[in-house]
Amino acid sequence: MITVFSDKHRLRNAKTELYGGQLVAPFESPSRADIVLERVKSEKLGEVIEPRNFGMDPVLALHDAGFVEFLQNAWDEWSQTGFEGEAIPTCWPARRMSHRIPEFIEGKVGYYSMSSETSISKGTWEAADVSKDVALTGAELLLKRDQKGVFSLCRPPGHHAALDMFGGYCFLNNAAISAQWFRDNGIEKVCILDIDFHHGNGTQDIFYEREDVLYISLHGDPRDAFPHFSGYKEETGHNAGEGTTFNWPMSPGTQFSKWCDFLKESLEKIERFDTEIIVVSLGVDTFEKDPISFFKLKSGDFLSIGKLIAELELPTLFVMEGGYDIKELGVNVVNVLQGFEG
Repeated sequence: MITVFSDKHRLRNAKTELYGGQLVAPFESPSRADIVLERVKSEKLGEVIEPRNFGMDPVLALHDAGFVEFLQNAWDEWSQTGFEGEAIPTCWPARRMSHRIPEFIEGKVGYYSMSSETSISKGTWEAADVSKDVALTGAELLLKRDQKGVFSLCRPPGHHAALDMFGGYCFLNNAAISAQWFRDNGIEKVCILDIDFHHGNGTQDIFYEREDVLYISLHGDPRDAFPHFSGYKEETGHNAGEGTTFNWPMSPGTQFSKWCDFLKESLEKIERFDTEIIVVSLGVDTFEKDPISFFKLKSGDFLSIGKLIAELELPTLFVMEGGYDIKELGVNVVNVLQGFEG
């Protein structure tokens, strides 16, 4: 399997995350992608290639233009104020408040954010821009080189990034941008299968009223898990998109047997949708030792996940999302890919 990777992901190396009432070192760090790459190489998974530059058109096909401009300029505007720390959201357009976009950067950061754990640091835009190129290069390889599967080792991740919001360590929605690129290049029906522990609120937001992209997510119950306000089972799409969103929220302590039952149901829905290409939002924070999750999957279970997805016999793009147990991260990610390869 080809892996697409860029070492420019290291341009985002944030120092602060608000977690548990404290400023801590971020769980989402450069070491994550590097550890996965090490495992890809040690297991001889296949060729590792650099991404090509796709420009802004694929981004603007989905994301709000004002939001993209904000991301491009946010760090420069923030640093020019004289603030010494990273840009952390502190004020939002909450219920019954104005939704006008402020002129001062502190207000802009709040307007375009969904949560306060994710700071904007030097190099954030550059890393996010290359991350979407990693995803799109994988999509292009899958479509034009007749691959069974391709792995886009994206960092920063993307599935929490909505039409016009960042958060959850995400800035541009790599999986969604890839799905739209497939649509723009002749694929009629695309499925995004999100197996990250956290609900992909951003992906759901982008495709919620569309009938051409099926979104399925298996995740921690939002009553107990981030992002808390998205991912309930009754969220099934709206208008033309009614019936093309499926959420499987699960409770703390969920074992693989129960999780796998929902995966099998999801794969049946993918078949019934007449899916032509699958984009897998590949998060392995469902692992039993993950520090910010509460499922109980074991390393061997990730092999089974890959095997089950492969049974659909559909071209599949794996787009890296979450997973924060550094010790086993590479093993768990590559297990999915090796299970898929067979």
